[in-house]
Amino acid sequence: QVQLVESGGGLVQPGGSLRLSCAASGSIFSINAMGWYRQAPGKERELVAAITSGGSTNYADSVKGRFTISRDNAKNTVYLQMNSLKPEDTAVYYCNADGLLVGGLSDFGSWGQGTQVTVSS
Repeated sequence: QVQLVESGGGLVQPGGSLRLSCAASGSIFSINAMGWYRQAPGKERELVAAITSGGSTNYADSVKGRFTISRDNAKNTVYLQMNSLKPEDTAVYYCNADGLLVGGLSDFGSWGQGTQVTVSS
């Protein structure tokens, strides 16, 4: 009932930048938190950054000072600006959102399909 579509992944050299976007659509009444997770080969999925509807943010220690999460509530879209990228940032990045469905009585938690980010020279 809620779809998340990510874009912006790709191949970048170490030290470069990428901006990921994730747009939510469907039977949305409101969105609480939106976030980005990543999963590298052979590793568990981990939180990269999250942002509440009020703008409070939370970052993994490994990306603090390099990544910035933001959101446009009017567009139900969350962004992840990634600077000073390192090879260890290589992973599939997933968008996540939770909130209430139209009607305000049922909640949802949805994941995007993932977008590949590869940092390599």
